[in-house]
Amino acid sequence: MENFHLSHLISSQAKKYGERAALYHREEQTDEWTKISWNSFAKEVSSISKSFVEIGVSEQQRVAQFSQNKAENLIIDFALFANRAVMVPLYATSSAQQVEYIVNDAEIGVIFVGDQQQYNIAYEVAQQSKYLKKIIAFDKKVVFADAANAMYYSDFLLIGEKSTKHFEVDHRHSETSESDLACILYTSGTTGNPKGVMMPHSCFTEAMRIHNIRLTSITDKDTSIAFLPLSHVFERTWCYFCIFKGVTIYINLRPTEIQQTIKDVHPTLMCAVPRFWEKVYAGVKENLSKYSPIMLGVIAWAVATGKRHNVDILRKGKQPDVFLKFGYSIADKLIFSKVKETLGIENANMLPTAGAKLSDEIALFFRSIGVPIVYGYGLTESTATVCCYEYVGYEIGTVGNIMPDVSVKIGDDNEILLKGKTIFPGYYNNPEANAASFTEDGWFKTGDAGYIKDNKIVLTERIKDLFKTSNGKYIAPQEIETRLALDKYIEQVAVIGDERNYVTAIIAPNIPALEEYAQKHSITYENIDDLLKSPKIHEFLQARIIELQKGMANYEIIKRFTLIRKSFAIETGELTNTLKIRRAVVMQKYKSLIDEMYAN
Repeated sequence: MENFHLSHLISSQAKKYGERAALYHREEQTDEWTKISWNSFAKEVSSISKSFVEIGVSEQQRVAQFSQNKAENLIIDFALFANRAVMVPLYATSSAQQVEYIVNDAEIGVIFVGDQQQYNIAYEVAQQSKYLKKIIAFDKKVVFADAANAMYYSDFLLIGEKSTKHFEVDHRHSETSESDLACILYTSGTTGNPKGVMMPHSCFTEAMRIHNIRLTSITDKDTSIAFLPLSHVFERTWCYFCIFKGVTIYINLRPTEIQQTIKDVHPTLMCAVPRFWEKVYAGVKENLSKYSPIMLGVIAWAVATGKRHNVDILRKGKQPDVFLKFGYSIADKLIFSKVKETLGIENANMLPTAGAKLSDEIALFFRSIGVPIVYGYGLTESTATVCCYEYVGYEIGTVGNIMPDVSVKIGDDNEILLKGKTIFPGYYNNPEANAASFTEDGWFKTGDAGYIKDNKIVLTERIKDLFKTSNGKYIAPQEIETRLALDKYIEQVAVIGDERNYVTAIIAPNIPALEEYAQKHSITYENIDDLLKSPKIHEFLQARIIELQKGMANYEIIKRFTLIRKSFAIETGELTNTLKIRRAVVMQKYKSLIDEMYAN
């Protein structure tokens, strides 16, 4: 794979696979899956490559994509790589403020959008930005506010089909290098402003190589669903690897449709965040609980048998005896196969999951019933995988074995430090972040604490204040807390959401201000506790919180909050000497209140 460059990948695979299916996407009008062959994939990449030359996109120029998952996302990626240009993916749910920041930071002149909402945001940004000059919409139903700077993807494709600029594309192809920047993936920073992770082709080259060493069961007979956003390093790198291996990819457009998509496709591969498996686990447990006591006993026996067979024996590289094999075959026929068929994962070869903490209970359950969840750990800065479960020898309670040729060591405060060819060279246009993120001898500081056990990583806590929801979204709590603290009715806020599926908050309000508001609006109450529980007070504060968080992404919005009478204090341990919130103390002290906010 010497001097491997992603720009050569599609044409190479087209020569190998021809009319075999490379991608499937669902037609919005008919709801049917439509095949894109490797030949068609390569042909469209070639045409779009020329389209970019025609509109003046130069080598290493940044171009953004702002849409839900589409087949066109991958086509544009590889057309840009053919021009030695740079892809900057944005989350489909990004706010106008977030899009504007990235557009201006990366000096983006062209942006692709999916639907009307994304076009409206991009158009709003274009009115203020000196860089953004052209918006290209995938959906032909999008209504343009100004047709002068906008066009549809189909028309953009037509430009390339009529173009004679293949000589220019060929010349750029001949100049490709592993050091070319392939992508800039923006990830949230502790100040709220995202940081642009620079990813040269060499990062992906190495990712392909080491995953090929580790994931030996994946072949061109596999099918994968692109479920997670392609703006996420996990799904993006996984799809590139699938293309590298000749795997057929089904593009899931809307996350809410994933359960039906799985039942339609019956995939052998699919990436997911732990939150997905949490929901599946809860659904399975609920369905199983409806059985009779006798059947519940059979299920308990089956799961125990599955654990002995899959976890206690096969996991250790041993072979089960004939009696255990027979018992497992019965358990599988009676219980496990039906669960997997109901979910649509009966053909699963490997189901990678990462992006947040997966509970040991869930990992053990699915592994016991024969669902091949492969739990791992990684970051955008490490081109996704740092470690993951091996086929044999994985250990529940860890995040898996360290990937081949990725160097890991433990630094100060038990921080996990990384080196290797998959580790990014730095943040785009951000020397301060670069200085803070690397040691003097070049180790990347992950901000995560843990330890190494038999070449496996055990995560213990996050050093950085950033936290992730169980959906894998980074949240910068200080940014939210700073915004809310500006409100006259709010004294202090502690934002909660680490490994939870939405954001909540413990709020110490300005009680005199609330009393004044209640008096003016004839809100009756018997005492302060009664006031803080008033539905009208909660509705009033909820409206103010929504206003204060305007411009933030939906997953950052506080969905529920609890009001407390006594403010956080240094004396009670909730604040440091510099008046910073000790989040762990707040989480422990108000555990029951926090649990209530996630109860249903």
